[in-house]
Amino acid sequence: MATLKEYLDYITSRHADKLIFVETVSLSVEAQVQLRTLAESMMDEAFDLDDAVGVQLDIVGEWIGITRRVSTPITGVYFSFDTVGLGFDQGVWQGPFDPSTGLTSLDDDTYRLLLRAKIASNNWDGTMEGSKAILELIFPASSGTLAFIQDNQDMTMLVGLAGAPPNALMLALLLGGYLTIKPMAVDITYYVVPSDPGPIFGFDIQNDFVSGFDSGVWGILTTP
Repeated sequence: MATLKEYLDYITSRHADKLIFVETVSLSVEAQVQLRTLAESMMDEAFDLDDAVGVQLDIVGEWIGITRRVSTPITGVYFSFDTVGLGFDQGVWQGPFDPSTGLTSLDDDTYRLLLRAKIASNNWDGTMEGSKAILELIFPASSGTLAFIQDNQDMTMLVGLAGAPPNALMLALLLGGYLTIKPMAVDITYYVVPSDPGPIFGFDIQNDFVSGFDSGVWGILTTP
């Protein structure tokens, strides 16, 4: 935080004992100190990723390198009765200015999550372990959704989700490549999402990600 003392310390010993001179310098720079303090507080508060909203968040996105506007409208995500996957806590409410053809601009909460993923990607070390850690940032334990990656050992990988199925918008962003982190030159063969809450059905393994009969659910395969 800027202080008046920082500037007064530049006064040489020859003039430091001249009270009128010191007061004159103080009056001259005090306004600049206040402006600098205000600017620093704006950076710490208005443009903090946790607190920024609206256009403030858009500016943060410019620094990070990603916009809230999607390249093509995301369809099939608006809330709808009697439509599987688009009910309460799954579908996105259509705002008064949202086009009926599909979502084109992300809400603050979703955009903030996308920015966190982009920050992690910008600092990613390129390893599969690091990629999985970023997916766990996107789908934290509190969401009930568990992310995992399968390395197919042929320059391809599979991205899977288990536990609670993500809402329609998060799933659309994942399948659209907005949230996927992968090593260079590695292709994603499939995305696997659970048809119902629970671990994905599989043989010879029993954990939170994959489980057998009576506890595992069918995984839905989707190509990128």
